[in-house]
Amino acid sequence: MNRRIILSITGTCLIMLCSSWGFFAHYRINRLAVFTLPKAMSGFYRSNIDYITEHAVSADKRRYVDSSEAPRHFFDADRYGKKPFEAMPKKWKDAVAKYSKDTIIKYGTVPWTIQYQYYRLVRAFKAHDTTSILNASAYLGHYIADAHVPLHLTQNYNGQLTGQTGIHALWESRLPELFADHYNYYVGKARYIENPLNEAFRICKATYKTVDTVLRFERILNKTYPQDKKYALVQHGKKQITDYSVAYSLTYHKMLKGMVARQMRASILSVGSFWYSAWVDAGQPDLSKLIAQPLSIEQKAKLRQEEMLYRSGKALIIK
Repeated sequence: MNRRIILSITGTCLIMLCSSWGFFAHYRINRLAVFTLPKAMSGFYRSNIDYITEHAVSADKRRYVDSSEAPRHFFDADRYGKKPFEAMPKKWKDAVAKYSKDTIIKYGTVPWTIQYQYYRLVRAFKAHDTTSILNASAYLGHYIADAHVPLHLTQNYNGQLTGQTGIHALWESRLPELFADHYNYYVGKARYIENPLNEAFRICKATYKTVDTVLRFERILNKTYPQDKKYALVQHGKKQITDYSVAYSLTYHKMLKGMVARQMRASILSVGSFWYSAWVDAGQPDLSKLIAQPLSIEQKAKLRQEEMLYRSGKALIIK
């Protein structure tokens, strides 16, 4: 029975590993980042908020058709010693010169991917290319959110090295899906980022500091929790699968003391700030001229209500 549970959880995790934060959280992060933008940008992004939301997971879907995509979502910092962020040169050419291109790609490129997508967005703004702006914004938002996920910063990305297989999906998919409607997401306005690459590494370094807590607390819980209550049959769409029980997930969530909410909030602010900074660096082009179809009165009213909920810090449910 235990072996079947582990196999079921492992299968679920393989699916979730291709979804990083999980589709649910990525949708929410990109969507709420729109509300951090200044007035000169918000009209354009609100008019295209459904695209920004829907394509928040396009980078994950790309993995199925592009074998080079996977390394862009993580950075195994612990591969580079006890002080990885001191050892690793920030500039790509210096990192490759020190460790080789094959090594860097093998252990993940998310900070450099963020930098690349940032300048892709800057170029799109300068070209007044609506499709490219939206595409680059959605992809950039995805990679920034991934850099806020602790298990994207370690070789032990699914607890497979410590007998905790399944923790990847538990932390970044199961917990948000169960509890994220009760988080306070309000983070204020987007801020200008002076150096996108330095900021990408700062995010990774801050996230890396949480890796030990994520793994250690689940090990502690697993040792004391009744094993017959750790898993349960859960309805996912039209299928029932074996997943972590609500009770086990809630206990772990409480042990983390708001970590998942903090990382989602930090993701929202970072995504909005990178978008805003790219627009500034592009010379602050007039985005109102790029709005293909203005929002209807009903759509505007719905977004105003959504923003009011976001600003109030109340439970937020986005359909």
